[in-house]
Amino acid sequence: MTRYPHEVTFGDEEPETVMDRYHTSDYELVNDGILLDRKRLLDHIRPARKRATAVQVEVDEAIVDGDRVAARYRLIASMRKGNVIATEIYMFGRLADDGRLRWVTQLTRTSPATDDQAIRG
Repeated sequence: MTRYPHEVTFGDEEPETVMDRYHTSDYELVNDGILLDRKRLLDHIRPARKRATAVQVEVDEAIVDGDRVAARYRLIASMRKGNVIATEIYMFGRLADDGRLRWVTQLTRTSPATDDQAIRG
């Protein structure tokens, strides 16, 4: 949960390779009521790789019960233009037998970001 955003955004591997490490091939994400399949997620990731300079995940709560998972966390991204985007995420999902995510439903809201939330390397 904390490594994936950094690996997919800044890693040396192709986004598809990173995605496959954490998600099944038929993974689907419903984000704020919008269904994102593998292709749509990859289409979202590619521009993010160019716009973000740093990303950080702050987990408040995470629960795993069998193949079910739930988490409440913040994704904070520092952007090339200097702004910081902080997103609160409430995530509910199912895991495959191998531990990768099979599907996720999440609700998000952008929260006010301050300069002190900027991620410093």
